[in-house]
Amino acid sequence: MKNILYLASKSTSRKKLLERAGIPFEIIQQEADESQCDWGLSLQKVVESIAIHKMQHVIMPQGIDGQIAFVLTADTLSVDTTGAISGKPDDMADAIAKVKAARGGINQCGTAYCLEKKIFKNGSWQVIKQVIGYAHATYEFEVPDELIIPYIEKSGAIEAAGAIKIEDGPQFFKSMNGSYTAIIGLPMYQLWKDLSQFSFW
Repeated sequence: MKNILYLASKSTSRKKLLERAGIPFEIIQQEADESQCDWGLSLQKVVESIAIHKMQHVIMPQGIDGQIAFVLTADTLSVDTTGAISGKPDDMADAIAKVKAARGGINQCGTAYCLEKKIFKNGSWQVIKQVIGYAHATYEFEVPDELIIPYIEKSGAIEAAGAIKIEDGPQFFKSMNGSYTAIIGLPMYQLWKDLSQFSFW
């Protein structure tokens, strides 16, 4: 029987990445409160801690004895030219402010994921193996004032960390160095390797 990856995420970008990679998955829910994590850490440590926190709050389906499950959580954050770490905008005004804050310098984006292989045993899911993956990128991003609102509306950037959505607004990226898929929301090269090491295929 083909294995299924349980994805505990509402991100449409992550869903599209998995679909394009041919990785079978099902969506499950998680009830993590990200505000409980320490946002005073470095970009990598913050997103890693949030991905782990989400894993601790996934809602797993009922299993049967001996069943194996592969579960994935992830988080993406950005750092603008002022050094501020941010996630998704609160509203349109916040999205506009984030796009403006990204102009005139180097920004960062980092995505971390938590991947677990679990087994259903003695009435509960138990962790067999866990790995934390991380990738980041730096980029220059410039949107003229008169195009900010059209960019946000057309790209769906209001649902993206830092209001940055590279796959639907590539014309505004002056340069990029690092993991392209980390900006989108899931480091696919690292994930593919970890799934292989977990005997997913």
